[in-house]
Amino acid sequence: MTISRTLAVMRKEFIHIVRDPGTLVLIFLIPIIQMVLLGYSARTDVDNIALAILDADHSNASRDLVSAYESTSYFQITNYVENETALESLLDRGEARAGLIIPIDYSQNLQSGDLAQVGFVIDGSDPTVAASALAAAVQTGQAQSVKLNVGFRRRGLEVRPTVWYNPGLESVNYMIPALMGLILQFLATLVTSMAIVRERERGTMEQLIVTPIRPMELILGKTVPYIALSLFDFVEVLVIGVVWFGVPINGSVWLLLGLSSLFLLGALGIGILISTVAHTQQEAMLMSFLFLMPSIFLSGFFFPLEAMPQVLQLLSYVVPLRYMLIIVRGIVLKGIGLGPLQSEVLILAGFCMLILLMAARRFRKSLD
Repeated sequence: MTISRTLAVMRKEFIHIVRDPGTLVLIFLIPIIQMVLLGYSARTDVDNIALAILDADHSNASRDLVSAYESTSYFQITNYVENETALESLLDRGEARAGLIIPIDYSQNLQSGDLAQVGFVIDGSDPTVAASALAAAVQTGQAQSVKLNVGFRRRGLEVRPTVWYNPGLESVNYMIPALMGLILQFLATLVTSMAIVRERERGTMEQLIVTPIRPMELILGKTVPYIALSLFDFVEVLVIGVVWFGVPINGSVWLLLGLSSLFLLGALGIGILISTVAHTQQEAMLMSFLFLMPSIFLSGFFFPLEAMPQVLQLLSYVVPLRYMLIIVRGIVLKGIGLGPLQSEVLILAGFCMLILLMAARRFRKSLD
């Protein structure tokens, strides 16, 4: 080996990199985005947990208890409900992560010197949020009990927490359903974008253009095989999650497959859109990661959205994976149907239509 030949190859490679400014920008941009997102999103300290209140007592004592929970940084009261059915509906839809149930005889028990018991229902589908809510619920209840006992030794308060959907707070029941959505997006976006760019690199795209094949026929012909492969991988992960990891599926498998197909169309549209911008497979891969990595951090896959700054929480609303994770966790863990998921499904459908129209238009222009 000679140093001169090695330096010549190195010089040639540097020239090649400089001549591809798109890839060069992505190489420097991706680490910055990842560091910023991880720096702000990689937090497990959860605040402002959405709390629903069921106050059947409607007394000064019950209002004092509600104020005690509201004054902490752990909870943010979002709803007042009249019955347990309404509370359950909020938990099913994910609009509340916990619920405080104050019985009708709460103030009466305090005045008579009996132990006053209140219920605290927690959505256990996210173990991190549930564990924080559980600890904060008990801690706040104990602090209120100490306050009540000042001067009145016999008065006391007991908070009885109950965890729904994932009573054991097992992280595997939370992560495996999320992996289904993540794998579906990763394969559909990355593989589709690189497959189309590969045709352009090899020069075979021009051969397809001169044939009587229409642009939409070309798009379908290139993407349908990846739809089948992605759905097969999704079913494969689903079976592994149930058989190997013991994750129970409490909802409809057919509904899960149908809504996953809707999400898949959007992921394929993103892959097609990337393929119309990228010029090389390397650039397509980097652009795919530029989209995929932030979506992982901002979807609630690893870290609770409640623990993120308000800016990132608002930014997460434009991440399709956020809605897919709500859907898959809702069906698998909570066993809910289409009703509580209507808003997520509509947003996901709107995103799919928008991204597919943009991809088809851009793809058609690239063929002209």
